[in-house]
Amino acid sequence: MVLSIGERLKGFLFSPSETFDNSKDDTIGDAFKYFVVILMIYALIISVLVAVAFSLFASMLGMLRIPMMALGAAVGPLFAVGFFILMLVSGIISVFIGGLWLHIWVCLFGGREGVEETLKAVMYGATPGCLFGWIPLVGILALIWSVIVEIIGVRQLHGLSTEKAVLAVIIAIAIPLIIYAVIIAAFMVTMPGPGLGPGPGLGPGPGLGPGHMIRP
Repeated sequence: MVLSIGERLKGFLFSPSETFDNSKDDTIGDAFKYFVVILMIYALIISVLVAVAFSLFASMLGMLRIPMMALGAAVGPLFAVGFFILMLVSGIISVFIGGLWLHIWVCLFGGREGVEETLKAVMYGATPGCLFGWIPLVGILALIWSVIVEIIGVRQLHGLSTEKAVLAVIIAIAIPLIIYAVIIAAFMVTMPGPGLGPGPGLGPGPGLGPGHMIRP
């Protein structure tokens, strides 16, 4: 049974187990169309917020007599359109890369239903994040909610135990985060810090070693 978009939205938010069971016959095309719709909602909201923030910033510069108000009014909508397209394209690319990466771990933990089912779990699992991820503070809870829905999706669509589904999803998330943290830490360590030694002209000059006094 192919559910409508409204039924899926409500189902994946409040009864994900039952909704994933009802979505087992969905094709990857069905899941992709749904994902694009919720991704467009998220990208549109974020783009509007960015355009408003840009316009407010330009207005503040205009109040300070910095000639940016007219530029902000003209560039703001164009910037929003470009940001919307960027988020849409990057979101689609990310969901496929993330789904393929997750599928490696799903297979290692015994999932045998094919990569399409893993991609469906990722696309449908993005529902809370796309709908509420733009809200400050609430967005963090929405991301956690999405992870939980994704775990349920992996469990239901691949027939895995809850423990195996949790391990597959958490490991798939944790490894890139650890690598990213290591790269950031290495970058911070190798960044040149402020000089600790005396700069040019600050050290003692010739003949002014320890114990010498400068007489008037």
